[in-house]
Amino acid sequence: MDGELLGRVFLARVFEPGDEAGGRWVRERGVPEVVRRLREGGRALPGVSGKRWAGLCARAGRADPRRDLDVARSAGARFVIPGTAEWPGQLDDLGDARPLGLWVRGGPSLRMWALRSVAVVGARACTEYGAHMATTLAAGLAERGWVVVSGGAYGIDGAAHRGALGAGGATAAVLACGVDRPYPPGHTALITRIAEQGLVVGELPPGDHPTPSRFILRNRVIAALTRGTVVVEAAYRSGSLVTARAARRLGRHVMGVPGPATSALSAGVHELLRGDAVLVGDAAEVVELVGAMGELPPERRGPVLPTDLLESRTRHVLSGLPGRGTATVAEVARRAQTTGDDAIARLYELRALGYVERHGDGWKLTRQAMISVRGGRSPC
Repeated sequence: MDGELLGRVFLARVFEPGDEAGGRWVRERGVPEVVRRLREGGRALPGVSGKRWAGLCARAGRADPRRDLDVARSAGARFVIPGTAEWPGQLDDLGDARPLGLWVRGGPSLRMWALRSVAVVGARACTEYGAHMATTLAAGLAERGWVVVSGGAYGIDGAAHRGALGAGGATAAVLACGVDRPYPPGHTALITRIAEQGLVVGELPPGDHPTPSRFILRNRVIAALTRGTVVVEAAYRSGSLVTARAARRLGRHVMGVPGPATSALSAGVHELLRGDAVLVGDAAEVVELVGAMGELPPERRGPVLPTDLLESRTRHVLSGLPGRGTATVAEVARRAQTTGDDAIARLYELRALGYVERHGDGWKLTRQAMISVRGGRSPC
């Protein structure tokens, strides 16, 4: 396993994340053979041009896996590879684009945390609404024992991490750079705190910097690692939509938090929801999808009015009274589709409860009843 570990650290320095040609070589030929061919720099392996092979061999000449491991240890990081106890098996769904290994900072087991995790992603330039929804959603998930996974970026990512930490829960940041080099720099304190209380994860070797393509490729790891992905705010070209599409391809749950119909920052989310993504508004609705059978959210309904507690036939009699003026027993009985004796009995019951009062031969609603009845009606 030591040889396998060193070989994969070496290849992680040579290949870019998600390199399917490299992944295919490793699957078909094994790590030692691929490492040997790259070090020798002879004839190219199948599937790449001579120019690209030369570039890979040049990288191989500068790779020093033992140095990378030493730098990682000094930063409190370890390298987790397939076949070990800590490797999350769901990453194997990525096929030849599966990471060669993952650099991990933090004490918890990556595999155990990934088993009960949800990705919360979205726009960097988010609105106050988006930040609020990401924070409360992440806090709710953390309180229910779920690990919140995001990318450590500004905006929705940062709000999700802070929401989970603020609730005393678990969170993991998947970076598009070396785990010893927090990015963005403005989130150094946040990422350091995540490493102390949770996990900081990345494919790239220590010291490596992010690029636009690495951000995009990082998103497939977030999607594969988690049970589902929630997009809070995203414009049409948002990178978070890449995570959602990767999650869909991998058979994971894809969810979206709706925003104002006029908001460009929610347009990408709304497009997801027009497809096969599921609309969610809080943590309970997320857990209903990604959790075990029976983890259902509470029933959604409006406030319970006093008249809701009346027996149904009594409510019919109450509704048989006009909004203004009085009505005779015969008129109330006709409107409630009941007999006169039944109407009288229920009217006296309603009088005892303070809903109606008698005026001569007629009956009318009290002020209390008017307020209660109006409270249950839509103003439209």
